[in-house]
Amino acid sequence: MHRYRSHNCGELRAADVDTDVRLSGWLHNRRDLGGILFIDLRDHYGLVQLVARPGTPAAEVLDKLTKETVVRVDGKVVSRGAENVNPELPTGEIEIEVSEVEVLGAAQQIPFTINADDGVNEEKRLEYRFLDLRRERMHRNIMLRSAVISAIRHKMTTLGFNEMATPILSATSPEGARDFVVPSRLHPGKFYALPQAPQQFKQLLMISGFDRYFQIAPCFRDEDARADRSPGEFYQLDVEMSFVEQEDVFRPIEQLMTELFEEFGGGRHVTSPFPRIPFREAMLKYGSDKPDLRAQLELVDITDVFEGSEFKAFAGKHVRALPVPAVQAQPRKFFDQLGDYAVQHGAKGLAWVRVGEDGSLTGPIAKFLTEENVKLLNERLGLEPGHAVFFGAGEFDEVSKIMGAVRVEAAKRAGHFEENVFRFCWIVDFPMYERDEETGKIDFSHNPFSMPQGGLEALETQDPLDILGWQYDIVCNGVELSSGAIRNHEPDIMLKAFEIAGYDRDTVEEKFAGMLRAFRFGAPPHGGIAPGVDRIVMLLADEPNIRETIAFPLNGNAQDLMMGAPTELEEARLKELHLNVRKPQVK
Repeated sequence: MHRYRSHNCGELRAADVDTDVRLSGWLHNRRDLGGILFIDLRDHYGLVQLVARPGTPAAEVLDKLTKETVVRVDGKVVSRGAENVNPELPTGEIEIEVSEVEVLGAAQQIPFTINADDGVNEEKRLEYRFLDLRRERMHRNIMLRSAVISAIRHKMTTLGFNEMATPILSATSPEGARDFVVPSRLHPGKFYALPQAPQQFKQLLMISGFDRYFQIAPCFRDEDARADRSPGEFYQLDVEMSFVEQEDVFRPIEQLMTELFEEFGGGRHVTSPFPRIPFREAMLKYGSDKPDLRAQLELVDITDVFEGSEFKAFAGKHVRALPVPAVQAQPRKFFDQLGDYAVQHGAKGLAWVRVGEDGSLTGPIAKFLTEENVKLLNERLGLEPGHAVFFGAGEFDEVSKIMGAVRVEAAKRAGHFEENVFRFCWIVDFPMYERDEETGKIDFSHNPFSMPQGGLEALETQDPLDILGWQYDIVCNGVELSSGAIRNHEPDIMLKAFEIAGYDRDTVEEKFAGMLRAFRFGAPPHGGIAPGVDRIVMLLADEPNIRETIAFPLNGNAQDLMMGAPTELEEARLKELHLNVRKPQVK
């Protein structure tokens, strides 16, 4: 028999009764029923129940062991009997009558419970992450992640893409976030940068003559944490294709996402094909460029309805309305709670009216609406008895943010929200440029290396704020999974695009010398995208926080509490790297 096991803890069944077996695993739980010990033994594959009779050597050993001790047990498979079957366990028809026990790894008293979610705080969980990963939910999430990545690799290869690796040590990146830098021992005073993304390298692969590239790429960005963003490092499905237009990129990615979410989504429906929503339309209708389409409500721009109005709350402001049908049964608390929700998201309040059975409007602002206002609102919003309308007024971006959040919350509260679905969409036609509110200067609004729609002619003849880029995002259930673009591969167009944003030729030639040099030796039209693997798994696992799908994440302050990173370097190591450390002065 094998030194440690003849079977794993998840595979024994009724057909194995009377078989002599050897198992190894962790002592998951223990119950003493009248001197008879019942032990749940756990390994990677599952749980099995052990039984040790009073007075036996096995019972004496097992009775003294702490939970999470690693043991090897020998014994015989016996039937539990019909009245004792545990239908929740695959091994629930049998148990192992233990004859011998060997301790393989003793365990100290554990700092929190493994066999139950007892609400331990995240910092403690991350400090003892190796214990936290023993929990069923976390173990399942990490195995889901492994299966998803394996499936991505298979599906991408089937779609004709080739997996290639790009450097980890490279030059600083123009991605927009702060780099993590690595000092060079051989080149004093110079630094490598960890890649924010393989952006330039994957474009160079296309220029080198490869056609369809992909990589499960590690990316490093020194940025703050969010629920859907892990600080420090993350992984993305990096993709690039040659001789393509926008729809050529969409087709394989849409197929991949549909298959992935159908395979691993636990039966949740995937809506397909994915709608293409222009950026400006998304901001007007949904108040966000990452709309949650499960919310079956839309915002309506009614600014013109109140032009010249004497109602000061709306006069001279951007006004957005949210019509919500079938709220006649909702109590006043429904409206008050939505108002409180809007205030939490930055509003000073939330104006609203309700449509009565006779079509009249009631509510806090009804008395301020003229007959012409009411007529236009009825026409524009298609109001019917039982409708409610919520209003937001102010600057465009402010109103979009607040009313976008209210749209989703109102849909959930009023029963206009789809559950158990994955609603994807493509956001397209992003503005190439925007005006900085503080300086008044024109700057890139999204990705500076995207091809402008209309090419060089658009850059030379159009108002920069009217120029759109061949840029796109893929969004699922309100989570942005990725940005992508058709790349700007022509040096003259690239130089002009940067000139509009205030970069002179010499600066561009210096900062992006490698890319420009490559473009001048015959670059194919190309484009790509890079969906975030961590966010994909987060959605599939139905987890609200991305750290729940990563084996060893940093905490919200970018610290590894388990390994103690970041750490200080010894003086000898600093000297070897030609570094002096300047710590901030404590005020």
